[in-house]
Amino acid sequence: MFRGTLRTKFLLSLVLISVLLTSATLLLVRQRVQVHARDEIVQGLRDSTATFRSFEQQRESTLERSAALLASLPPLKAVMTSQDPATILDASRTFWDLSGSQLFVLADRSGKLMATHGSKPCFTEADAQASMLRSLALSDARDWWPGQGCLFQVFLQPVYFGGRDENTQIGVLAVGWEIDNQVAADVSRVASSRVAFRYEKNVVVSTVSAAQREDLARQSAQLSAVEGEPEELALGQEQFLATSVRLSPPGSPDVSLTVLESYDHATAFLRSLNRWIVAVGIAAVLAGSVLVFFVSTTFTRPLAELVAGVHALESGDFQYPLKVRGSDEVSELTAAFHRMRVRLQESQKQLLSSERLATIGRMASTISHDLRHPLTAILAYAEFLSEADLNDAKRKDFYQEIRIAVNRMTDELNSLLGFSKEQKPLRPGFGRFSEIIERAIQGVRVLPEFVSIEITVSMEGDCTGWFDAGKAERVFLNLLYNACEAVPHDSGKIAVSCRTTGQGTEIRVADNGPGIPVAIRDTLFQPFVSSDKEQGIGLGLTVVQKLMQDHNGQVSVEGTGPEGTVFKLLFPATTPAQSPPQNPPQNQVPLGA
Repeated sequence: MFRGTLRTKFLLSLVLISVLLTSATLLLVRQRVQVHARDEIVQGLRDSTATFRSFEQQRESTLERSAALLASLPPLKAVMTSQDPATILDASRTFWDLSGSQLFVLADRSGKLMATHGSKPCFTEADAQASMLRSLALSDARDWWPGQGCLFQVFLQPVYFGGRDENTQIGVLAVGWEIDNQVAADVSRVASSRVAFRYEKNVVVSTVSAAQREDLARQSAQLSAVEGEPEELALGQEQFLATSVRLSPPGSPDVSLTVLESYDHATAFLRSLNRWIVAVGIAAVLAGSVLVFFVSTTFTRPLAELVAGVHALESGDFQYPLKVRGSDEVSELTAAFHRMRVRLQESQKQLLSSERLATIGRMASTISHDLRHPLTAILAYAEFLSEADLNDAKRKDFYQEIRIAVNRMTDELNSLLGFSKEQKPLRPGFGRFSEIIERAIQGVRVLPEFVSIEITVSMEGDCTGWFDAGKAERVFLNLLYNACEAVPHDSGKIAVSCRTTGQGTEIRVADNGPGIPVAIRDTLFQPFVSSDKEQGIGLGLTVVQKLMQDHNGQVSVEGTGPEGTVFKLLFPATTPAQSPPQNPPQNQVPLGA
């Protein structure tokens, strides 16, 4: 989810809405205009083909009458009765000139050529002979004769000796007019479109530009020769719609006229319309953004100040200035927040005062309770020492008991001093954890009630590192004190294991006690948390956690239950200030010595 100020969200929302609306409008208008333009082009193509059909019918009728008139001329009939090719060829020039055609052919009634006259070298006598035989086989008075790159529209008329009714045919007359650029231009003007005449799949002549002719010739094979739904063509950089009309009779090679209408020209105004819509959309977005910026500033500025006040309160600043403007909902919210802040500050002061008094009372009660027993023991043994009839052994025992009581009181006071501002700074040195662990075990075994508890130590690796010897010993002492108090005095077992890993040195203190009570597992490392032990003020594990943090290490409960509890200590491989050497310096006194 996007995170930002309300002003940014307002602006982005407006921009997004404006862009979406503008885009949807543009796409809808474009789609409708494209459909309308295509429909108009299709209708224009249909009108063009209909106009061409009417024009072609008139033209064919005129040409056909001209051919029929020539075939009925008596001089032409007289020439054909000679059946002499030389005579016919020589005399037919007059009739060719009279016809005004580009192709003039005379053949006997079997189709053998007697005379051929043409103005185009692309059409040979062999082409004429083949076309004549095909046309006679079709028995159609109209046909299309192809040459080498040219095409003729031909009209055939039989030549009769005497009248047509006598049915005495002496030859065949074929008159043809070439479909050239002039004819294509005339047809293009009549159809109001660009046109292309095709023979089979080849383009013979067209009115498209020279740059588009190659594309038209390449795509002509895809065009249908039958009139139907317009097809799309891409000629160069221009799009066309094209439809075709078949000109040749059935059974003969396909000759068709393709009418092309430029789709880009018809939709040129659409591009201009698109630019206008985009320009209007951008202008609307910019104008709306400016308007929303000023409007949103009016609404979001008080909210921004209120948010700043909330952040200040979060950091503990109760005096951050808040201005209440007007009487709208935001102003009421600001005033309510200010009143809440004042009441919260007063409540916090009262709560801190009450918490201090409660903490002092609880600490005083706990300390007085825990120090009363050692003080009582010190007073009693001091009175015993004042007796004159004591021997040296008794006096030594009483002195030892006084020392144990004093050490216990010192431990309790050191636990409290660990949280004071005057605590001693951490002074790490390189040494072996085995020595510190042994000293801590000796400190525990001095107490008579813990003498019978079995404490074992196992080492895996060198178990060396950088640590403050005194503070590390305090960590092990507190864990061992807790373990000794948790296990049964007659069958208690405590196992201390140490091993070196890639992260540092791991030390585990495991006991076979009943486990940590469920009620204090989540608050185990908090101050004054105790499981109703006979001794201690509930600061042992809190001190352990703080000392491990001072060492950049960790302490955690790895497992607890009816079978016992395991505490895990992790001392990092190096200290922040220095890295350990591979071996202790020769001039350094080992810790614990």
